[in-house]
Amino acid sequence: MREILPALRRWYAAGAAFGLATVVGVTRSAPRGPGAAMAVGPEDEVVGSVSGGCVEGAVFELAQEVVRTGRSQLATFGYSDDDAFAVGLTCGGEITLLVRPVTAALDPTFDAVAASVAEQRPVALATVLDAPADATVAVGAVRAVWPDRTLGSLGPAGLDAAVTADARGELAQGVTAQRHYGANGERRMDQVTVFLQSFAPPPRLLVFGAIDFAAAVADLGAFLGYRVTVCDARPVFATARRFPPQVEVVVDWPHRYLAATRVDPSTVICVLTHDPKFDVPVLQVALGTPAAYIGVMGSRHTHEDRLRRLREAGVDETSLARLHAPIGLDLGARTPEEVAVSIAAEIVSARWGGTGTALTDTTGSVHGPVPDPQDAADAAASTRS
Repeated sequence: MREILPALRRWYAAGAAFGLATVVGVTRSAPRGPGAAMAVGPEDEVVGSVSGGCVEGAVFELAQEVVRTGRSQLATFGYSDDDAFAVGLTCGGEITLLVRPVTAALDPTFDAVAASVAEQRPVALATVLDAPADATVAVGAVRAVWPDRTLGSLGPAGLDAAVTADARGELAQGVTAQRHYGANGERRMDQVTVFLQSFAPPPRLLVFGAIDFAAAVADLGAFLGYRVTVCDARPVFATARRFPPQVEVVVDWPHRYLAATRVDPSTVICVLTHDPKFDVPVLQVALGTPAAYIGVMGSRHTHEDRLRRLREAGVDETSLARLHAPIGLDLGARTPEEVAVSIAAEIVSARWGGTGTALTDTTGSVHGPVPDPQDAADAAASTRS
């Protein structure tokens, strides 16, 4: 939803009603994951996408309908559905959407949630997807949960309390998922389905070495949604004018900066200096962090020398095995921009468990299996422990 927030905030501030469709469940080769959003606003203005173009026409009509009726709807589109096939969902997947009307009266949490997302402050949004007809819980009801406060209610106090606890846990892990409760928040029951959407700050990409390749890597990293920092001890190279405006540029010794910077299991580290006086100290620090990916630029000969120096500094073989070096996938890249694509491809592959193999030579789902949110949470917890 981040990319469509400016339009949503504009409509909300103007007092205009809009229909917001959010992907709340996917199976098989669905092109967009949970949390993807599309909205239809005043004068039928459309922003965002929930399927890459497959079912947007049907969703457009649903969004108009929920605005007219003021009632949320849950809709599922899949390959086996005649209606979905007619609008183009032939990729073999299935998506479930919650389409709900948003106005200040219907959703008093929206403005505060949107402000937190825009300011990169963590917040989770809990939305009721399904509930018994006789329950005091309405489909589309929302509750916003921050680490230190809440806003809005789903109905019963017990349900609010259970959802708040779960939402804070999911938010800490950056997990978006469905959870099930009894009508009053009872565990191990399946009467009420709630979609917990985490808006954690974007992951960080730390690039060390302000060389020509760094600008291309930083630009592509920002495009992929990372919060990018480029760090170099040499002020003649680490200048803001050499990098995209959304990239933070820091003049400092890489190892000193990294040691003072928070690194979590979503952080990506790219060391592009290929100079021992810079990269050996920073890699010693990097290998002591839970970073998701640590890539290092340089030839195979350079890397062998680097490994020797790291071993002499006391780094063990298990830690050294974490290094992606030479950095990137084998694309035959030559220019800085092509090398950046190679590096980004390896980062994406490492994040989602891709093989790096041409899809022509693979079988099965194009998009890969849908990650289980609890597996992601368990993996993150394991990394920190």
